[in-house]
Amino acid sequence: MALLPGMPSVAGDATGCSPHVPVGRTTAPQSWTLDPSGDWYYWWISIMALPVLYNWIILICRSCFPNLQEQHTVLWLSLDYLCDTLYLLDIAVHLHTGFLEDGILVRDRGRIWRRYLRSPSFPWDVAAVLPTDLLYLHLGPGVPAVRANRCLRAPRLFEAFDRRETRTAHPNAFRVAKLMLYVFIAIHWYGCLYFALSARLGLGTDAWVCPNASRPGFTRPLRQYLHSFYFSTLILATVGDTPEPQREEEFLFVTAGFLLAVLGFATITGSISSVISDMNAADATFYPDAEPVRRYLRAQGAGRQLVRRVARWHQHLRAQRKLPAEQAVLRHLPRGLRAEVVASVHLPALRRVGLFRSWEHGVLRQLVLRLRPQVFGPGEFVCRRGDVGREMYFVREGRLAVVGEDGITQLAILGEGLYFGEISLINIKGNILGNQRTANIMSIGYSDLFCLSKEDLAEVLAEFPSARAMMEARGRELLLRMGKLDVHAEAAAAAAVEEAKRQAQSLETALEGLQTQAARLLAQLESSAFKLALRVECLECRLQRRHAQGVGPAGGEGPAMPQGPARPQGPARRLGLTRVQGPTKAQGPPRVQGPAMPQGPAQGPGSAGEWGPPRVHSPSGVQGPMGVRGLSRA
Repeated sequence: MALLPGMPSVAGDATGCSPHVPVGRTTAPQSWTLDPSGDWYYWWISIMALPVLYNWIILICRSCFPNLQEQHTVLWLSLDYLCDTLYLLDIAVHLHTGFLEDGILVRDRGRIWRRYLRSPSFPWDVAAVLPTDLLYLHLGPGVPAVRANRCLRAPRLFEAFDRRETRTAHPNAFRVAKLMLYVFIAIHWYGCLYFALSARLGLGTDAWVCPNASRPGFTRPLRQYLHSFYFSTLILATVGDTPEPQREEEFLFVTAGFLLAVLGFATITGSISSVISDMNAADATFYPDAEPVRRYLRAQGAGRQLVRRVARWHQHLRAQRKLPAEQAVLRHLPRGLRAEVVASVHLPALRRVGLFRSWEHGVLRQLVLRLRPQVFGPGEFVCRRGDVGREMYFVREGRLAVVGEDGITQLAILGEGLYFGEISLINIKGNILGNQRTANIMSIGYSDLFCLSKEDLAEVLAEFPSARAMMEARGRELLLRMGKLDVHAEAAAAAAVEEAKRQAQSLETALEGLQTQAARLLAQLESSAFKLALRVECLECRLQRRHAQGVGPAGGEGPAMPQGPARPQGPARRLGLTRVQGPTKAQGPPRVQGPAMPQGPAQGPGSAGEWGPPRVHSPSGVQGPMGVRGLSRA
């Protein structure tokens, strides 16, 4: 691991609660700030779900049932203004809720205010608390519909449900309950609108509208609401026999209810099991499941603080939309398309790393396919000094501290675009520490890193020698600055490498010489065997001629020629390499030599029917037609 020089040493909160502030810059005023992933913020948005539900359920009911509004006017006004107070407090909470930047909670009050005032939710929050109650002065308190703008805070309800779903121990049951709540609100609204339409058309005027007060029990608002809710359930669920509409308004209302049931309620009810399974499958694909870890910690009796750290880590992944299992998500794509997808997502961040700015585009594409994202929480050590290094890291987002042996003293700060851990992965000659880590690296806040294993790095550098040379030069420079490079050992290792190369080259040269000599000997052997085969064939021909000379031209027989050994047949005769030797040939009486034959330019057949110059007697008495020259000439 390399300690990057030149980085400022800044002491900060180990939990990531205070941002990194450069030296010489005045800090902005800070105030009480809520952590969006903390417990206080979670309980506050849980409380804020109540006024939102109150306005969505009670407001429509009071608007459609005038008797309910008139009988409990003081109660409704008290609850309304209590909800308004919570809405105003929620805006104040927004102005004091920090946000994460580089994995660290920002507590700067000015920056928090600017971020919230420029967010899309601020206009809706302001519109939800506009004083529309002033219309009561003109219309009277019996028209609660003037508070319809209070329903604009529905996104806060959805946020509370999402946070609750990530923290509950039974997420499936919570999803079912949430779905049933949505169904209840839809039936409730349709029932209230049904009663309002019945009141406008006239209660009890026909069988379709709600009965009037003449029917026993329908003088109470509760009985009227229950009848309307029941009638709405029959229409939306399409499971009951409802009275036939009589008027155009009634036909339109029932038709709208049937369409709503087909498009919404029936679809959700019929596919509730598939919705739950799909949500579980999607969560399991993108995010790790926290439930097995919770069960394990609970079974082993781990402390509550450790359990909370694990829960916050999983919640951070979901809140920040960070996917640690990218390779599993993209594994079905072709390699080329997967490279383009990964490069479009991570290549800009990889180019910000100083080491890769001068590297080729092909090297970066190969690296980005092998990078694995990892997220470290506040106070978590990425690596410790002395550990065996098997990965190197690139800082994508967040800040890390190089700390001393005590784990508190900060020696340097590593930010976005920096890297560490490459020295333990590269085999640099003269490295005293070998492949051990050289420093302690701790995450200040939530840090998003890229991890590259030793095997993947070696595979990429083997294909691109120039990149390997650049990385080795950078690592050698850092080792020299830290005093962890043995120059003499490096020189000795380089000399040993050169000597090994020289010896290998000498062996290659000697091997080539031996191969040349062996080729020459083999050629000579083949030539000698061929010449010997020709000589033996020639001797056999002469022997046959001499045997034929035993019969004269007039048919008389000449002196008997002793029979030589039997000639070999088959391959031995054709090759002339093996010949069966008989006993020594018996010599006949000395032959009388005639006068020498005249030597002419052209040698014709002699009296004995032979060709060539005078015969030369061999030591064994076998005459050959020619000498060595004659053999080569033949």
